Amino acid sequence: MSPNIDISQTVNHAARTDIGKKRDNNEDCFLVNSDLGLYLVADGMGGHASGEVASEIAAKTIEQQVAQGNGLVGAIESAHLAILQGVRDGIGKRGMGTTVVALHLRGDAYTLAWVGDSRAYLWHDGLSQLSKDHSLVQMLLDSGQITQSEARTHPRKNVIFQNLGASEVKVPEVSVIQGVLYKDQKIILCSDGLSDEVDDAQINEVMTQADKVQADSEVIAVERLVSAAVDNGGNDNVTVVVISAGR
Repeated sequence: MSPNIDISQTVNHAARTDIGKKRDNNEDCFLVNSDLGLYLVADGMGGHASGEVASEIAAKTIEQQVAQGNGLVGAIESAHLAILQGVRDGIGKRGMGTTVVALHLRGDAYTLAWVGDSRAYLWHDGLSQLSKDHSLVQMLLDSGQITQSEARTHPRKNVIFQNLGASEVKVPEVSVIQGVLYKDQKIILCSDGLSDEVDDAQINEVMTQADKVQADSEVIAVERLVSAAVDNGGNDNVTVVVISAGR
């Protein structure tokens, strides 16, 4: 379901995942289903044979739920339960989990939902972050205890408060926003393997340069963003999906 790269000429999207430089397996997963208008990135955790299982379960469950006509929030809640059931059934390992960020696009209207620190950005003549991390660093930022520049190098920047598959959580707190994707705008979904290595200014520059190429700008964007993350350290798996409105 999540090959190394997926490209569609008809839906204006491209996606890529890379193991990075420091990990021996890829726990990230992406899904693109243009028939459903569904795009997501899941960043698994729990180690080899667990994190990748959790992220795959999440992606499959959300796809199935949306295909059945269920909303994105309910689909993500179902994915949480499916991961817990997977542990009980001996699929993967106890303690496995995943973050997720998912976009459901119907016409030009979208619903964006997420749990954890996988992110969504909007690009159009500049970059803005749509999602808000469920993390310790985000809490410190919100309370004014640290600055944005301090957040990037904070020693506990990967501590998150929410993930799918946490055994102590009955129902995860899914954040959700709705909006409209206008012509020439792009939405970027990514794991923290991108956002930890590539700052907003560099993401914006990559998107700006890619957009100048009329053909395959989404493909160019994901290739360059993933390459930038790897070149900047590649300390984690990195996954990027770019979705754009028609030109």
